[in-house]
Amino acid sequence: MPRKRPGPTTEGNGRPAGLRATAVRRWIATAPGTYLWLAVLFVTTVVLHRMSPAFEDDFLRDRSTNLHELAQNPVRALISSAFWIDGGRWLPYAVLFTVFHATAEHWLGTLRWLAVAVAAHVVATLVSEGVLAWAIRDGHAPQSATTTLDVGVSYALAGVIAVLTYRVPHPWPYVYVFAVLVFYGIPLVADGRTFTDVGHFTAVLTGLACYPLTRTRRKTRKTKHPAAQ
Repeated sequence: MPRKRPGPTTEGNGRPAGLRATAVRRWIATAPGTYLWLAVLFVTTVVLHRMSPAFEDDFLRDRSTNLHELAQNPVRALISSAFWIDGGRWLPYAVLFTVFHATAEHWLGTLRWLAVAVAAHVVATLVSEGVLAWAIRDGHAPQSATTTLDVGVSYALAGVIAVLTYRVPHPWPYVYVFAVLVFYGIPLVADGRTFTDVGHFTAVLTGLACYPLTRTRRKTRKTKHPAAQ
C-alpha cells in the first residue's frame, strides 16, 4: 500500500500550527511599543530577583515617583518608574499588556497609544502625589511618606484600558466603561484607600479624556478610498 504523506501539523481546531505561529509573530511585530516595553520589564524584573530584599527596596525607592524624587528630578522619576515592577511578577503583566496595550496599539497606532499611556502615567502620578502632599501637610499622613515606594506601570495600563471604551462595538461600550469605573472606583471609596487608588481612578479618567485621539484615528480610516480601477 502507498504510504500517506504527512500533512501539516494541526491543532485541535484543524488550523495549521504554522499559521498560528505566523499570526502570533504578526501580532507582536505590529505592536512594537508594547512588546519592547514588556521586554524591558522582563529584564528589569530579572535584575530585581538577583537583589537582596533590603537593597531592592532602596533601589526602587530611588527610581520611584515619590514626592522626594519628583522634587529632585521629576523627568527622571517619571521615566524610570515606568520600567520597574514592584513585587517581581512579570507574567501577569505579559498577559495584560497583550490583551490591552497591544490591542490599543494596533487600533490607534504606536504614537497615539503611547500618548495615551504617557498621559495616564504622568497625570495620575502628579494627582496622586499631590493628594499625598496635601495629606502630609494636614497631618493625615506621616512625613516619611515623602519617600514612599511608587513604581510600576499600572497607571498607564489603567488609562489604556479606559480608552479602549471607544473601541468596543455599540452598545457594549456602556457596559465596558461601567465595569472599568466600578473596578477602579470601589477601592477609592472603601476603607483603607491609598493615594495609589486615587492615581488609578485618575488614570482611568485621563484615558477616557483621550477620546480626541481615537476620533482622529477613525477619521483617518474613513477617508481612505479604494484605488481606482
